Amino acid sequence: MQFNRLSRRDVLTLLSSTVAWLLAARAQQGERIRRVGIFMPYPESDAEYQARVHAFRQELARLGWIDGANVRFDEHWTADDMTRVRAEAATLVASNPDAILAIGGRVIPILMQLSRSIPIVLPGASDPVGVGWATSLAHPGGNITGFGGFELSVVGKSLEMLKQIAPATVRVGLIYNPDNPNTVFYRRSFDAAAGSLAVEPVTFPIHGLADIERAATSLADRDNNSILFPGNVTTIALRNEIVPLVARRRLPAMYADPAFMRAGGLASYAPDRLDLFRRSAGYVDRILRGEMPGDLPFQQPTKYQLIVNLKVAKALGLDLSQALLALADEVIE
Repeated sequence: MQFNRLSRRDVLTLLSSTVAWLLAARAQQGERIRRVGIFMPYPESDAEYQARVHAFRQELARLGWIDGANVRFDEHWTADDMTRVRAEAATLVASNPDAILAIGGRVIPILMQLSRSIPIVLPGASDPVGVGWATSLAHPGGNITGFGGFELSVVGKSLEMLKQIAPATVRVGLIYNPDNPNTVFYRRSFDAAAGSLAVEPVTFPIHGLADIERAATSLADRDNNSILFPGNVTTIALRNEIVPLVARRRLPAMYADPAFMRAGGLASYAPDRLDLFRRSAGYVDRILRGEMPGDLPFQQPTKYQLIVNLKVAKALGLDLSQALLALADEVIE
């Protein structure tokens, strides 16, 4: 009698099914099913953030937390609508989940006001100590921990790379939402880096697309101007409108999230966002197994990615140097 050899994928599928069955059996025998909230201030149709949440859930499954067996997820996708954010944050906290995965400089303060006990894990935070979310990076001390999504020094590094991409640049506009508590640190780093690069820093507080359009139009009125977008929910949510708007104004732009590159941006320098979501799953796993968030240190990103788009550069008349291209992790032809 002959048996067909199982492929590696078949073996993994079989093992996964077996683990799920065993966990479901244990749950039926009385083991408490844990609940994990996922709070994203983006529309549910956002494929980029859906992929990041999928990476988080996939890593939790690898760590033994199987949806429907020993864990249930409560996802909230609010878009960049602060009324919905407040309402759904209250609903989520009232359900008393075992842990929450959340992101957004304007979202976290709301969750903190609602609960100082439910563990919250952040897959991206610029300066948690500076904005008062943690006592220290090594010992956060409260109910919030996670991973840095944008080291402040990266603002200067991004500006330096923008200058390499567009060497004629003499003036750069920083686009930021003043309601985000992290932006005070972005501005400080931006001003400091601009001086060392002989670039005039200009700041543009924005709340929506109309503000961004006015800022881009103002910059386009003079030659050799460029634009910098640090990480922010408002701008990331509007990336499909921002990228063509900036292109029409013929402004070299550096973005702080690779999602802009999928929309046709010129360049981005940012942490590997999928990696941050996967690592956040490791923290949620540890919390579900009994560790306290205040004892888990905030960790900085370990993987940064420089992505450049040659086609967009050519359309802007920019000739990217071989040295810069050699630094890039990904070059879009």
